[in-house]
Amino acid sequence: MVAFSDKQEALVNGAYEAFKADIPKYSVVFYTSILEKAPAAKNLFSFLANGVDPSNPKLTAHAEKLFGLVRDSAAQLKASGAVVADAALGAVHSQKAVNDAQFLVVKEALVKTLKEAVGAKWSDELSGAVEVAYDELAAAIKKAY
Repeated sequence: MVAFSDKQEALVNGAYEAFKADIPKYSVVFYTSILEKAPAAKNLFSFLANGVDPSNPKLTAHAEKLFGLVRDSAAQLKASGAVVADAALGAVHSQKAVNDAQFLVVKEALVKTLKEAVGAKWSDELSGAVEVAYDELAAAIKKAY
């Protein structure tokens, strides 16, 4: 059980709203960061077959969904202290054989992207809230395998 405060939830929500202000731009930041650290990750995302293209609706939709799941994770943590992932989400990650190192690459890309999105509002407290929300989401996805 994780204690998650109103302030932490608000910080994560604010970062999500900053991301949503320019989804195409921040989707490019996100996936470019992933591919810089783990070029083989391109094979995990069918919509990256032709590279990181901000006009690709599947790229932006997937990024928006992932960032939304982190926001939802924060809400679940605040409400109950735990995150529950959909079984289908676990099944997709299991099928793709996503491992701990890959979850870490995504976390680092998420933090980098949100840091850019929020700009001067970035803080250690915001970083910590995002990281906890993501870590708990990742753990719930793995549990749903």
